[in-house]
Amino acid sequence: MGPNPSDCVHRSIFTTLASINRFRLCAVLGAATMNLLASVAQAQQTPATAPSDAPAVTVPNFWNPRARGERVEAPQTGRAVRFMTDDEFPPLHFAGPDGAPTGFSVELARAVCERLSIACTVQARRFDTLLDALADKQGDVVAAAIPLTPGLRARFLATRPYFRWPARFVARRDRGLPAPSAAALTERSVAVVEGSAHEAYLKAYFPKAARKTFTDLASAESALRRGEVDYLFADGLNLALWLNGQEAENCCAFSGGDYLENRYFGEGIGLVTRTEDAALARALDDALQRVWDDGKYTELYLRFFPVSPF
Repeated sequence: MGPNPSDCVHRSIFTTLASINRFRLCAVLGAATMNLLASVAQAQQTPATAPSDAPAVTVPNFWNPRARGERVEAPQTGRAVRFMTDDEFPPLHFAGPDGAPTGFSVELARAVCERLSIACTVQARRFDTLLDALADKQGDVVAAAIPLTPGLRARFLATRPYFRWPARFVARRDRGLPAPSAAALTERSVAVVEGSAHEAYLKAYFPKAARKTFTDLASAESALRRGEVDYLFADGLNLALWLNGQEAENCCAFSGGDYLENRYFGEGIGLVTRTEDAALARALDDALQRVWDDGKYTELYLRFFPVSPF
């Protein structure tokens, strides 16, 4: 019997992302991380559109324009809303040049606070303590890469997703390979991490592909770079970081579109609050919609994702 896709989500998406060692993260990000840190230090804001000579960057849209309702105001508590995050997971959340938390999730949280006209603080904590700290009322909102799951929703409230981990195919640039499809991948070699949600998805929807399994993503990436396989199917965020880093040696590029099936790849991440803070959760949801509507989401996305996972 094959792996249960629902069980694979944590193992393949969250665990894979969270367990990347810090040395490799720095190596993968390389110059991109330095650019991110420099952009945080600069006073001027990044333009909301990419330069005309730069490759197009796909910005995902997770909001339904028909779902807009009346503006929701944040409840007045007489104190700042305390956001908590982790500072060791670029580009979503990491320590900036001054040591203060920054990253896509953190700056998005700050933009939400501006739209709600509320005072907010952001404190970095160890990743595995964030939800317990929220439950213990040491903070009010978690803005970090914690997957939205039934287990999380049983304990907390969360906004709609503001980011998701798409699955993507990557292929070598020099082979002229076709965009992936069930027919195109027939007997084509595809690297995949063994026991992952990506392997389960590949078995289900690309059954004639010649799967080649690896124990970890770094080994699969190396095999693709050396030309030992035709494609690699894995988490789009990790692949985007790899493609934009020195380890890839400009060998490869995304091929085809993104895959977002919840059953295999999860719901993504949102801002997490306690169940008794329903009014705050609704206000955060509404503010995220407005951050998208006014272009701030796009501006931040282009700043922190020089190669889009989508």
